[in-house]
Amino acid sequence: MSIGAKRIFVALSGLLVSLGAVSFTAAPGVAAATSVPAVADAWKKSPVYVDPAASDQLSGGEANALAEKIKDADKPVFVAVLPTDFPRQDLFQKLRTETGVTGVYGIRLGDRFDAKADRQVLSNAAVSNIVTTYGGVADTNTQLNAFVDQAVKDARGTAPASWGGSGSGDDSSTGALIGIGAVLVAGGVVTYAVVRRNRRRKAEEQRAALEKLRVVVDEDITAYGEELDRLDFHPAEAGADDAMRADYERALDSYENAKSFMAAAERPEQVRAVTQSLEDGRFSLALLAARREGRPLPERRAPCFFDPRHGPSVKDAPWAPPGGAERTVPVCLADATRLADGEEPMSRTVATDSGERRPYWEAGPAYGPWAGGYFGGGLLPGLLVGTMLGGMMASPAYAADYGSGYGDFGGGAGYDGGDYSGSDFDPGDFGGGGDFGGGGDFGGGGDFGGGF
Repeated sequence: MSIGAKRIFVALSGLLVSLGAVSFTAAPGVAAATSVPAVADAWKKSPVYVDPAASDQLSGGEANALAEKIKDADKPVFVAVLPTDFPRQDLFQKLRTETGVTGVYGIRLGDRFDAKADRQVLSNAAVSNIVTTYGGVADTNTQLNAFVDQAVKDARGTAPASWGGSGSGDDSSTGALIGIGAVLVAGGVVTYAVVRRNRRRKAEEQRAALEKLRVVVDEDITAYGEELDRLDFHPAEAGADDAMRADYERALDSYENAKSFMAAAERPEQVRAVTQSLEDGRFSLALLAARREGRPLPERRAPCFFDPRHGPSVKDAPWAPPGGAERTVPVCLADATRLADGEEPMSRTVATDSGERRPYWEAGPAYGPWAGGYFGGGLLPGLLVGTMLGGMMASPAYAADYGSGYGDFGGGAGYDGGDYSGSDFDPGDFGGGGDFGGGGDFGGGGDFGGGF
């Protein structure tokens, strides 16, 4: 059964199972749910879960009201209230993996609170700011309502289909929902067909984008291979030492890795690993050249912004795209000289949809993964702000179509907020929050403060 069919089935099942049920907490006195799967299973039916052992922190009525607020906002926000002794090790990562939904996750554990989110739903900075603002609120109900109010306002995406929307729980609403459920069941086949068609269309668009990237990346791989061919270094030559041989070996490995990554690429975002390998290789060649010439080893810098094939940059220089604001970009020595002389830099051009060749930052969105591998997530947004490519990458639809992980341009693996992604997420893009007064996950290590 495809993901689309499963989501429809879950939505219908969740709708029928939840009819007339508005309590989102277990009854007092029930044994505590001490496992991550139990919390994740509860979240399939409702956005708010209160462990029986922590029921004194949030009443059933308060939990129901909080859940209705989230469902009314139609946002993928999850809240759990857990006892102090709930297993803490890697808690957020385990909950996100088990739940499998791209969203925002807030947890009150004992008297502590923290949150994390998939970056395409809510940025790490936004999550951190929310936790800093409301993390110290003592009253659980006040704290969680404040957190939810801000989270649903800022979060992107929609609520998981399995929640089935909000409702009052009265008989008339129940009857109406049953009728709606029957209609949904009758229309399930049609909906499934639409989902399949949309997924096929998206897959075809991704294949087309990958083929467009393949031309550019193959040019880069060829150019790097030619650099290696021109290199007059032999590991056994006089004067060669272990450090030089290690640089040379890394340069060769980068070439082989780039070819392997490109051959295995099935989605546009996977091209990022190819250009990252090429960037690593060129830095290894720069180290090798410095050792052989007896020069100080160069610092690790981003490649030349105008054409990464120029190799590692040597300085930063001011530059502005036509009609855009000036920013500082990393440049090679040749382009730095051209800019200083008032000349145009030797920019990398690529084919556009119109058939003409333009600098890559004025081309289509498919070139985002290519640039991301060279310049990394943190640097790229500042370099591309105000350019055509930068504007496309900042759009909400970009991550779903061309991948993500480019700093403030998004994160994740092409799933929108509320989508079921299972364990297909990058823990490095699932973050935010604080450290609960000390390293570790709720003070237990393995998550907050220590990284994934």
